[in-house]
Amino acid sequence: MDELARLAGITVRTLRFYRERKLIPPPRREGRIAWYDDRHLARLRTITALLERGHTLNGIAELAEAFDHGRDVGDLLGMDTPTEETPVRLTPEELADHFSGEVTPENLAAALDLGYVGVDGEEIVHISRRLLEVSSALVREGIPLAEVLRTGAEVRTHADTLADLFADLILRHAPEEAVHRLRPLARSVVDAELSLALDRRLRKRD
Repeated sequence: MDELARLAGITVRTLRFYRERKLIPPPRREGRIAWYDDRHLARLRTITALLERGHTLNGIAELAEAFDHGRDVGDLLGMDTPTEETPVRLTPEELADHFSGEVTPENLAAALDLGYVGVDGEEIVHISRRLLEVSSALVREGIPLAEVLRTGAEVRTHADTLADLFADLILRHAPEEAVHRLRPLARSVVDAELSLALDRRLRKRD
């Protein structure tokens, strides 16, 4: 326990507290000896990263319980409403393969914070195949995953604003169910405007 606490950068008292709160799984026991391994260390580092990002211990405990016992991933990721995005189930090893060793506790905490990933039993579920593929492609191009996630957070803020604009436009003139039916039009407008904006940006650089 002393060695695990030292490697995780916490006190033994804090480690005992985390154990009591069931934030980490119990150690493997051989008689009176308790053995901790790299999974416990990774969990502790992830807890530290989540705390630094403003998560509460209650929220972290909820994630830990989902990881250890399995829970409806739709509820965990907030996907209880219809969506056009396709979730992707991955093992932790498969997720690491997508991002070339950049699945650090800090990056995992950021992805959890964004709602990009959740846990269902022993699997990790990414909320969107398209976002997973784009993120991994950017990392392959040499862009750090931390930067990709920070940009994703900014894009989400703008996307929420665009969604509000489109929904308000439709609801002023049509019933609520029309929002879902007409959402491909919103995507087309955003895609075209982004393409034109990139053209303008590139012309400025020339």
